[in-house]
Amino acid sequence: MKNQIDASIPVLTEVIPPEEISATKENAIGAASPATATTTIAIDTAGRSEEDWQALEQTLRENVLRQVLSRIDFVLEHRVRDSLADVLQIAVASLAVEIRTGLHKTLEEVVTRAITQEITKAKSSK
Repeated sequence: MKNQIDASIPVLTEVIPPEEISATKENAIGAASPATATTTIAIDTAGRSEEDWQALEQTLRENVLRQVLSRIDFVLEHRVRDSLADVLQIAVASLAVEIRTGLHKTLEEVVTRAITQEITKAKSSK
């Protein structure tokens, strides 16, 4: 896969405002022990109601789903096109072989019939 960053894929700061990320970082940096970190998380989560968390979760889900759906069409079209190209290439190759075989057989029959007619005509004119 490519290691390049796709411009259509959002970064976390586009989904969650940078202020919320920096506030969480500051709280995490200030934590000196695991107990303090737990307390910091508890304080941070206590500042938000259950409805706020559900709204944030719903917003994140909708944003991610919208962005994934916008890319699905492109990816599906690309994969279908690649698959069809392979299938069509195989079909064209086998069709060319069948046409070539049929043409050889038909030409052989026509030449044989023409030679037979010419031989018959030459024998009857003598």
